[in-house]
Amino acid sequence: RRSSDLSGSLYDDLQVVTADHAQLMVPLILERNLWAAIPGEDTIMNIPGFWLVRRENMEYFPRSSSYWDRCIVGGYLSPKVVIETFDKVMSGSINWPAIGNVLDLIIRPVVPSESLTLEVQYDTSKRLFIDFLPLIVMEESMLIAKPHRNGRYENMWRQSFRTAETAKLRALDDGDGGCRCCCLKILKTICKYNPVLGKLTASQLTNVLLHQSEKECDWSQEALADLFIGALKELIGYLEQGFLPCILDNKVNLFLELTDNEIDELGYTLYCSLSEPETLLNT
Repeated sequence: RRSSDLSGSLYDDLQVVTADHAQLMVPLILERNLWAAIPGEDTIMNIPGFWLVRRENMEYFPRSSSYWDRCIVGGYLSPKVVIETFDKVMSGSINWPAIGNVLDLIIRPVVPSESLTLEVQYDTSKRLFIDFLPLIVMEESMLIAKPHRNGRYENMWRQSFRTAETAKLRALDDGDGGCRCCCLKILKTICKYNPVLGKLTASQLTNVLLHQSEKECDWSQEALADLFIGALKELIGYLEQGFLPCILDNKVNLFLELTDNEIDELGYTLYCSLSEPETLLNT
């Protein structure tokens, strides 16, 4: 039986500015003989990095044989319906105010929200947001119920590479005493404060540094300034191509959910910053 696990930048000690966000991975227990995971590139949508979870063997195990049959849409397990099911339990069956009173906290579900999110207020001005992410582990892949950014492909589960990416980045730093994680925190801080660069995700930035690590040998603290500029140039190069391959699966384009205009705007902002990178650090 799988247990729920904390995840995210707060858990990984990679959160920046304020420690205000955590993720709780909630694994779904699926019967192996009733469900099959289909990679996105093998579907008519042809979208690597997203998966369909198909109900199997209906002739031998009819509908209602599995608890999760209630979340089927068109023969596939719907992450949207799974989230709605979780939401009914969290919002309708659990008395969060009472739990908060016992813990001397204010706890309330965030509505509306595309995911399951709890807001925990533990001081007059301090809040922690906890995302509950339904998780399926199939075919050695971690699939989470996090919808496509543009609202498309509602039946598809997103493949999460976060745990493996972060482990790989830390292992490289541990191996050579490098400053990759430090560089990642700087990049994330800049993106958090810049409305244009805020569209970049931690996964995209992590992958840029992992690709850069295949070319750069010196990751010492003394080289941090040059490595930071190098990361910006690396990122600009991938934006020009409109394709940032996932280091763990190069079929997956991590820029897939950005629009052409957003990619142009990101590239222009970063290109302009190369002549005066301190302007980014002063944001």
